[in-house]
Amino acid sequence: MTAVGEQGRKSMMPIGLINALDIQKLQNSFASVAKLFLFCVDADGQRITEMSGPAGEVDRILKLLNEKHLTSVISRVIGNSIEEQVVEDTEFSNIKIASMSVRVEGEPVLSWFICAVFDDYGHTHEQRETAALNFSHITTEQNFYESLKLLRSASLKIYNDKYKALMAKTESVRSKSSEQEMSYALRRSEAMTEVVQMLDSDAGFEKISNDIMTLAGSFVDLSHAYVIRMNPGQTAADVLGMWENTGAVSLLDGVRSMTYEDFIVLSEKTTIISSKSKISEQYRTNMDQHHINALITMPIFINGNIVMYTLFAEGRKPRNWELDEVKFLGDVTKILQSILTRRIQKNSLASSYASLEAILDNVGSGIYVRDMETKEVLFANRIFRNTFEKEIKDGTIDDMLDGGKRARANATYLELHHPTRDRWYDLHYTYIHWVDGRKVSLCAIFDITDKKLYQQKIEQQANNDFLTGLYNRMCCERDLVHYIDEAKQSDQQGALLYLDLDDFKHINDGLGHQYGDVLLKAISHSLQRIDGIENTCYRMGGDEFVIIIPASSYSRFSDIIEEIRIVFNKPWFLKGADYYCTTSMGIVTFPDEGETVQDLIKKADIAMYEAKKSGKNRTAYYAENADSLSNQRLDMEKNMRDATADDYKEFEVYYQPIIDIRKEGTPCTGAEALIRWNSSELGFVNPADFIPLAEYLGLINPIGNYVLREACKACKKWNETGHPYFKVNVNLSVVQLLQNDIVETISSTIKQTGINPRNLTLEVTESLAINDMARMKEILSNIKKLGVRIALDDFGTGYSSLNHIREIPLDVIKVDQSFVTDLAEDQYSQSFIKMVGELATAIGVKICVEGIETHEQFKVLENMNVRLVQGFYFDRPMKREQFEERYAR
Repeated sequence: MTAVGEQGRKSMMPIGLINALDIQKLQNSFASVAKLFLFCVDADGQRITEMSGPAGEVDRILKLLNEKHLTSVISRVIGNSIEEQVVEDTEFSNIKIASMSVRVEGEPVLSWFICAVFDDYGHTHEQRETAALNFSHITTEQNFYESLKLLRSASLKIYNDKYKALMAKTESVRSKSSEQEMSYALRRSEAMTEVVQMLDSDAGFEKISNDIMTLAGSFVDLSHAYVIRMNPGQTAADVLGMWENTGAVSLLDGVRSMTYEDFIVLSEKTTIISSKSKISEQYRTNMDQHHINALITMPIFINGNIVMYTLFAEGRKPRNWELDEVKFLGDVTKILQSILTRRIQKNSLASSYASLEAILDNVGSGIYVRDMETKEVLFANRIFRNTFEKEIKDGTIDDMLDGGKRARANATYLELHHPTRDRWYDLHYTYIHWVDGRKVSLCAIFDITDKKLYQQKIEQQANNDFLTGLYNRMCCERDLVHYIDEAKQSDQQGALLYLDLDDFKHINDGLGHQYGDVLLKAISHSLQRIDGIENTCYRMGGDEFVIIIPASSYSRFSDIIEEIRIVFNKPWFLKGADYYCTTSMGIVTFPDEGETVQDLIKKADIAMYEAKKSGKNRTAYYAENADSLSNQRLDMEKNMRDATADDYKEFEVYYQPIIDIRKEGTPCTGAEALIRWNSSELGFVNPADFIPLAEYLGLINPIGNYVLREACKACKKWNETGHPYFKVNVNLSVVQLLQNDIVETISSTIKQTGINPRNLTLEVTESLAINDMARMKEILSNIKKLGVRIALDDFGTGYSSLNHIREIPLDVIKVDQSFVTDLAEDQYSQSFIKMVGELATAIGVKICVEGIETHEQFKVLENMNVRLVQGFYFDRPMKREQFEERYAR
């Protein structure tokens, strides 16, 4: 079963792992020790090495052998040939030649050509006459055949070692699937250490057998574990050691009464039967009669003869054995065999040592034994020698092992890091009496690199943001404590920058979350490239970042701020186009403005909000009066949430008339709906204060929908009471417009209120319209299909080109009031409005000028191609009742 498992594990084994140097070393060894002439060819028959042997005699062998004969022998085992080994006579009675193919899973890896000259010239006159004489490189025929077997085994051994080394290297960079596996490996090592300690026990064999079965059964969680002895002709088995799990039905009587015929699983090899194994009905019936669902039996040999067996069974539930369990139980059985061998060969120190070495060479850990008084190295098993070959040769192995550090204060093992290999080991020390009676320290060494990598992965997940790779909030708070202390001790200054991306939600909702993630990663990488803050950038969550400027980098403070501005002044390439995403940044210095983490982050956040409130894409420094403003903001936030939850009763829609100055008497043609908040707690709140907060809190969407609904109701009433052509303008926020259901929301509002869609004008800002032209065209076109009119608000404040204006399905262009302030005197403002009027006429839309406050401004517009105006000169925004009293009676 073990062999099958190994073969299955190698099913993906790469061919060609052994290099020419390994082959040459093996060839030279066999040529020297076995006295053979040989060379190696690859799977295609191409020579890898030249023939080994004494130089003069090699040339002579090649001359004596027929080239065709040699080629024929090799060709019989290479490629897809079914023959794996060929031995043939030659015309010389004392020379034989052979070819042998070394295969893995049926595929040839390499082949050997071997030639042997025997020291026996034959018994007949004819044989002696045809013998090749005067060779010093000679061997016996028995040694020849044994060497063929050994050469095949050695070739496969090298190949398997190379494969295992490759697998070990591959596995070393993988973390284990879970912490449970790490715990299992540690418990396995501790259990195996306890079993190994039994080697030095003076207790009776039955006591040792019971203890070892208890350790093995408990660790693997078996129902039963026995050491049994069966002799041919006996009617019952001898149970020498046993362990039965708590609650498991005892099988002791059944095991003792079993005959050889019952023990169908006892053989010279390990037998493994799982619950799913396919076995004959008779065998399964025998197992069922003894309440066994799965079992493993392993023979114990003494001097080549089976003297007893270990039997591990599971009778409580179905079980399918794992490879690690089988290996562990195999190691336990080998150690039990070693103990028995020591007892039998107690008076033969050399024999005991050889048995011990053979066992410890096959356990799954490195073993190192050292005399406690003289520090003499008494034993190192194969795994240890292979792992620390260089340190053993250099004589530094003891220093390396003594450099291990205790993993925890109460730990029973040491932890060792090998910097050259970048590997980690657990060192378990115990003190035993060696085979010759002296007191020694036995060190069991286990490779725990995978466990360490897993721990590092967990730590990285705990400290790093998964998406961007930046450090997270927890790491930020921890590092900030260090940098504050550093600045205080050095009497220097540092800074904390709090960044919040402006309108990130628009890109995230508009382009999709995957492009939002791309943007966050791009911003993170750009920030990390700024000199002085490469390792002090943190993602606090969502679209918020913190940057710490340590005291060591504070001399570059101004440069760092400028480089951050440059990062956000450039467009980001997303989804095949350029998009702008700016940031609002709050700055606080330490330790002068704060000495605690919470205080500094709070103050930087306050400053950041002030920057966002002042128009976004701004930088604000913390000011002492900001705390009171922060408290006001918190009060405003609480009251705003309460007001929206209370059916928007505190919010009122005001209406500012829109005047047609081309008609006689400059009549009102409708109004723009504007939101106002009359808080029961805070009083009348300025829109410039609460609208940015509503956007920041994500409440602008329900508030905006409320305004749309109330404005449509009002306009419907005006149209039905003598003003059929009155229109109402409603501002659509960025958040509203980017909602996936915005068209359905507008359509539903039109149907619910009954307004004529031609009397509803929806205003969108210029910057919004050009940020994603293709998406805006699609959304606005779908809205237009409802019969609604579209107005481009704040025209002249963005970056739109005339071509973009032509692409948008517009009905009205509204000139921003910033162009009206100096309209009476400023030639540029007059020229701009005149140009926009001509543009509007050319593309078939109307123009509306906002912010008219004086008679002089109004008179200037009379000579321009302007029809619609609004501003304080005509009237201020007012409640609905006032508007209807003045304009819609």
